[in-house]
Amino acid sequence: MKLRGPADLWQAWVWSYKGLRAALKYEAAFRSEVVGAIIAIPVGLWLGETNVERALLVGCVLVVLIVEMLNSAIETTVDRVGKDHHKLSGRAKDMGSGAVFLSLVLAAVTWAIILFT
Repeated sequence: MKLRGPADLWQAWVWSYKGLRAALKYEAAFRSEVVGAIIAIPVGLWLGETNVERALLVGCVLVVLIVEMLNSAIETTVDRVGKDHHKLSGRAKDMGSGAVFLSLVLAAVTWAIILFT
């Protein structure tokens, strides 16, 4: 969508808000990660010694939330196509789950490097 003015910008914000609200309402994993983020973000801001460290600590937490939302979108789309098991549907869901796992590894490694070096 090409933004042509304040009304389009407002509509884009509304859709984004609806997406966040849907993730909170329907996705237990996202809710759990939001609770973790509510704790981790202030801790990261407090423990980071430089602005770069703070940005990395907070940024990798936000990446986990972003990837979880994308994974949820993939799962919702696959479920919309059909509930019957198909190996490609399973593969898509597994790849999304793998992406979430990698984002969690990224966050853990980033926090470990910054806090323990």
